[in-house]
Amino acid sequence: MIEIKNISKTFHQKKQSFKALDQVSLDIEKGDIVGIIGFSGAGKSTLIRTVNLLEKPDEGEIIINGKDFTRLKPRELAKERKKIGMIFQHFNLLSSRTVSENIALPLELDGANKEAIQKKVSELLKIVGLEDKANDYPKSLSGGQKQRIAIARALANDPYLLLCDEATSALDPATTLSILQLLRDINKRLGITILLITHEMEVIRTVCNHVAVIDKGKLITKGTLREIISQKDHPIIKQFLNPGVMNIPQELNKKLQKEPQHGLFPLIEIQVNEDISVEELLSIVYDKYKIPYKVLKADVEYLGDANFGKLLLQLQGDEEENQQAIYYLNQNKIQNRVRGYA
Repeated sequence: MIEIKNISKTFHQKKQSFKALDQVSLDIEKGDIVGIIGFSGAGKSTLIRTVNLLEKPDEGEIIINGKDFTRLKPRELAKERKKIGMIFQHFNLLSSRTVSENIALPLELDGANKEAIQKKVSELLKIVGLEDKANDYPKSLSGGQKQRIAIARALANDPYLLLCDEATSALDPATTLSILQLLRDINKRLGITILLITHEMEVIRTVCNHVAVIDKGKLITKGTLREIISQKDHPIIKQFLNPGVMNIPQELNKKLQKEPQHGLFPLIEIQVNEDISVEELLSIVYDKYKIPYKVLKADVEYLGDANFGKLLLQLQGDEEENQQAIYYLNQNKIQNRVRGYA
């Protein structure tokens, strides 16, 4: 449905030039949810803005439903854009308009009659679950509610494609999850293709079927989430897959000692992946080495039969037993480190 072919884009500022995109190619099937992930400055926003030609590429083609958007005349392009919805990190709602009036704006600009507008707005409010907010103004809404209204507005012209530019970056984790669930529901219910960009692996895991990784303007890799994760040794992918340092519970952290002492037990941060599961790791500790333990914290994601993330364990055996377990981890190249003793 969407073919991005060899897209390049260079920005020129004074005497400096910056290549935001460098020969990027990506195919997106109809009805798919595709995530483009990359760090700040990787070229994600530029790429998504080239899809509807808000940013015109220097070279390459954007072919959607058989039409090369880079070759369309302004009037033809404006017509095609009506069927491509877009939502942003900042909601861009008009403060002087009610919720219903914000949603109605694209339909008004398209010359729809009042009856058709009212019917469509009611349908969209139901889809985003905000029927009771129809006559409210944006200032009275939460961030999540504002984003739901922005999504409803993006759906007003019955688009076949929805572009999401860091749509959840300004939201808290619980609200982010609800918005991602809404997007998945819209994808299933309306069959709309969704292309989103993000710097958060959690967003990719939650909603995307396929992933493209971009860095410094170049497409690093693309495929299913499982295919991307299988390339965990790639330095860019590794940074997205590995959660940061785990926080030690506050009360325990106050008592934590850097050096081993009699009567204290080691706190070990262990990385799990498809090579070793949480269950296997705990079985080794308790069944193989007979070491009592306490799981202090877990940050683990499951993808099919594989898991990825970290565990914070306190080994509670004697000194020799604990050292045997740590030796086993090191010998089997299971990444770990002792965070302290308590």
